[in-house]
Amino acid sequence: MTAGFAAVAGLLVVAGLVVGIGGLRRQWPPARQRPSATGSSWARWTRRPPGARGRRRDLILSASVLVGFAAAAVSGWVVAIVAAPLLALGLPYLLRLPQARDVHLLEGLDRWVRSLAATLATGRSVTDAIRMSRRTAPAVISAELAMLVTRLDSRWDTREALQRFADDLDSADADPVVAALMLAADRGAVGASATLGELAESIQDQLKGRRLIETERSKPYVVVRQVTIITMITLVGVFVLSPGFFSAYRSPVGQVVLSVLIVAYIGSLVLMRRRAKQPPRERILVAKGAHR
Repeated sequence: MTAGFAAVAGLLVVAGLVVGIGGLRRQWPPARQRPSATGSSWARWTRRPPGARGRRRDLILSASVLVGFAAAAVSGWVVAIVAAPLLALGLPYLLRLPQARDVHLLEGLDRWVRSLAATLATGRSVTDAIRMSRRTAPAVISAELAMLVTRLDSRWDTREALQRFADDLDSADADPVVAALMLAADRGAVGASATLGELAESIQDQLKGRRLIETERSKPYVVVRQVTIITMITLVGVFVLSPGFFSAYRSPVGQVVLSVLIVAYIGSLVLMRRRAKQPPRERILVAKGAHR
């Protein structure tokens, strides 16, 4: 086995990992339409985020590629050319706990429901209370609420507009709130304030449980981050103080073994992230004929 063959094999193994990570994702976010430009193909193929985040990612990628070439020149590890940018971009993502949308949504719903209950207690109708709540709406539901108010202003049927609002939120946690508003609208807001007050208390109880769950979910990530940082520092220290310790990885077989180790490590992080993601729960407020 020649050194060139081993280097190519190592690069192919790590490149295969990149493709594997993309394939493991449950759903790719829809690509936003952008005007034609020189960098449009690069942004489309690499899923480059817009604005400052995209520029920061490009900077990290460029720096990591240079580091990879420098490491390959110093150590003889050709696989570092691919491994360095892969680790620089992948580790921050993989070592970060997936954000739970339901907690932020419940917090927003709690504030919004309490605002509606206070407004309804003054004798306002459900539609008027919804319109008034738009000014102080939590950011997590502001866009969907703005669309709901637009539909109400366009003289949509209240029940149909609320159903579309629930579909826009697409959350099992929001469905009970929207269902309560539908019933209140049908009954002329009779008893709506008390009902929404009780619903807000129920949301608070759910929030306590969800926050506790999030705390427990974050603990494995804290441990993995600590282990990763300690391991990286140890490896760099040994490489600087005793470079002969890694001499075996300069051989063709060593390059392949190093590639397999990197793949196994990142693959375990991908698996942990997939396990940490919360599966979507079934909704109760689904329009007739809708396929979910």
